[in-house]
Order: sequence, then structure tokens, then C-alpha cells
Amino acid sequence: MLALRLTRVAHPAVQLRRLLVAAAAAGTGFLLLSALGYAMAHPDHSTAALLRLAWCAIPLAATVYLAVAVARTDPGTRPRPGLSALGLGPARLMAVAALNTVLACTLGSLLALAVFLHLRGDLTGMPFDGAAKDFLAADRPLPLPAALTLLTVPPVLASTAVALVLRPRDLPGTPGRNPVVYALLAARRTTGTDATTGSRPTTNTRLTGHPAPDTAPPRHPAPDTTPPPHPAPDTTPPPHPADGDQPAPVSEIPPVPAAAEAAPTGLPWAVAVLAAGLAMESYAGVTEASPRTALPGGLATGPVGVLVGWSLTALGLVLAAPALAHLCGRLLQAVRPGALRLLAGRVLMAEANRIGRPLGVVCAVTSATFAATVLHSGGKHPGGPLTTLGGLVVAGCAVATLLTTAVEARQARAGTTEALLRLGAPAMLLRGAAALRTGALLALFGPFTLLIADLAARPLVR
Repeated sequence: MLALRLTRVAHPAVQLRRLLVAAAAAGTGFLLLSALGYAMAHPDHSTAALLRLAWCAIPLAATVYLAVAVARTDPGTRPRPGLSALGLGPARLMAVAALNTVLACTLGSLLALAVFLHLRGDLTGMPFDGAAKDFLAADRPLPLPAALTLLTVPPVLASTAVALVLRPRDLPGTPGRNPVVYALLAARRTTGTDATTGSRPTTNTRLTGHPAPDTAPPRHPAPDTTPPPHPAPDTTPPPHPADGDQPAPVSEIPPVPAAAEAAPTGLPWAVAVLAAGLAMESYAGVTEASPRTALPGGLATGPVGVLVGWSLTALGLVLAAPALAHLCGRLLQAVRPGALRLLAGRVLMAEANRIGRPLGVVCAVTSATFAATVLHSGGKHPGGPLTTLGGLVVAGCAVATLLTTAVEARQARAGTTEALLRLGAPAMLLRGAAALRTGALLALFGPFTLLIADLAARPLVR
């Protein structure tokens, strides 16, 4: 009931993102049902039916990726102070996010089933003069258990991925990771008092937390001109409190280190995977006129080799995108930058890991779309309506995931934006920095994607 209430009262932008997940699940479910219909209509072509079902893995992965991005930006499942007292801790909010994903994907699967049954003529008459009966097996009874099993795949995979991504990271009671303890530490260091009791700490307290015995001097001490010896530093580690004992004093807990965004280090691996993918596509695109260049046994030729080559190329683009985005941020700050370029470059470097992978997915989809267009333009492998639907699902999920990740990045730096506005930074400066980041990414990733797409498509036109 809580998930339904949160779904009903959500912001229109949140509802739109959930509807995008439902639409992606509907397209993926229809492709799965179409693979089932082809297997029913052509029982002798089991290999072709399995290949069609295997191609559905790409739209399915794109749908799951979009569902995870939408769940991460859902404000209704974001932890807030005081929700744990109401029973809405991180685990409960994770369950609510997974349930919202199940509802959206289930809605899409039901829509796919309704459209599939309508095209088969099970609900009303046969539409489009029976043009879809060849791949939907309209003359055969539909095995309902098999259809429902296929339709449960998108909701189950998407909700499982959301639960894994949004699972609570810190276990309750873990020493050194409790934010309340760090808050007590900050309060004690600021005011000089014990934040738990409000009293001043004893000056002779050792690392163990027990005060030293009272060694107050006599009332009229004799003057002592000998300087006191410097005590050796106590390097013994503090004992860890057992279960049920009092925790260690907050003075023993180190301060929280500042979160520094490390530079992505996957560029060498990305270059290697890209080179392997392009080489695999070159061998897979060999025609019968030049069989000597094929791999031994011909394992890399044919559709399987093309699929493996495209997969490696896409993986290389996804791995290279965060490093390229970080490099783009560095280039913006080169040669005596001003406030605009410095702000845009720093933000881009900080968000390289977050925005880089969705941007790499968009580049991979663009490259594969260009190569598929070149392959189908010759007339040897014409694309049908199901191919077009699969391409639309993958491309739409990639673009929607990128836009959703941009919204998530904007939410993550909302505190920094408010601080800059309080310090007097003009709003035009922030808008200019956002436009400069977008232009720099387009200037770097546009030619790079076109180059990879051209290299991937060249072996297919020989």
C-alpha cells in the first residue's frame, strides 16, 4: 500500500520516468512474445528461434538499465532524517523502490500481452489484413504458461537489479561508519564538550576512555624549575568494545575524509577491448571471395562473429567514456581558466564516473545503429518491423538513461549549487557552466563515436 501511495502522489516528472520504464518493458515483452510466436510457427527452425530469443537480451538489458537509473532518482525512496523512526529505514525504502519497479514493468508486460493478443486476433478480428500472422503464429493456440513466463522476466530482473543497487551499504552498529558518531565528534570538537552528556571532557583522559587518577598538587607547592620530561607517545591501539559495552569515546574515531573523485583508470582496458572488437568484426565481415583471412575453423565468421564484435566494441566504448569525460573536464581548465571554465571543468571531473557510463552506452548504441544501417542498406539483410522495434527500445532506453542520470547528477550537486548562490554567484554563471559542459562533451564524443562507427561498418560493406 505504501508503494501505491508513493506512486500516486509522485511528481509528474517522476511519473513520466516510470511510464518510460513501463514503455520499455512493453517493447521488450512484445519482442519476447514475438520470439515465442516464431518458434510456434516454425517448429523445425529451432536454431533461428533461439537466435531471435538471444537478440532479445539486448533490449532486456537496456530496460533493466533504465529501471535502475529511474529508481536511483526517485525522491520517494531517498533516505531522509526521521524516517527510520517510522519504520522506513534504508531496507524498507529499497523494498519500496523494487516494488515500484515491479509495478511499472508489470504494467508494460500486460500492455505487451494485450497488443500481442490483438495482433493475433484473439481479442477481436485480425488487424492489418493478417500481415502479422507469419511471426505471431495466429493459427496456433497460444501456450499461456510460456507467455506468462516470458513476461515475468523483465519485472523480475529489473526489481532484482534495483534491490542490488539500492541495498543498504552500512550495517547498523558497524564501528567507524555510523554518521551519528561522526556528528558527535564534530560537536565535541566544535564546542569542547562531550556531545553525549553535555559535560566537559577530562583533560587527563587516555585513549582508553578512563580518566587518570587525581594527582592534584599540594596547596602550597614548592617551586620546581626542572622542566617536566616529555612523555613518550602511547602507540597502543584502543581496545574495541565488546557487544553490550560502552562504545569507544568519540575522540578515538578519525574524522571523515573528504570524498575525492578519483580519476577513472579504465582507458587502457577500453582501448584493448575496442581493438579486439574491431578486429573481430573485421574477421566476421569476410566474404567468400577472400576466405584466407578468416580465423581457423571459421568461428568468427557469420552473425555470431558480428554479434561478438559489436558486443566488444560497445563494452570498450562504455569503459572509455568515464576517462574521456574526465579528460574533457581537464581540457576545459587548461591554459589559465576563468571562473566559468574552472567551474565547468571541476563539475565535469567530479561527475565523470556518474555521467560517463550512460554516455558511453549512448555512443555504443549510435555506433551499432550506424553499422546496422550500413548492413541493411545493401538489401542482403533487410530489417523488419521487429528489428526496428528492438532498435527503438534500445536507443530510447539509452537516451532516457542518460537524461535520468543527468537529473541524478543535478540532485547530487544541489547543495553545492545552493552554496554558490548564497555566496553571490549569478545564476547565469551556473547556466553557462552547464551549457559549456554539454558543448564540450558533444565536441569530444561526437567525432569519436563517428570514427568508431565508421571503423565498425567498414568490414560489413566489403
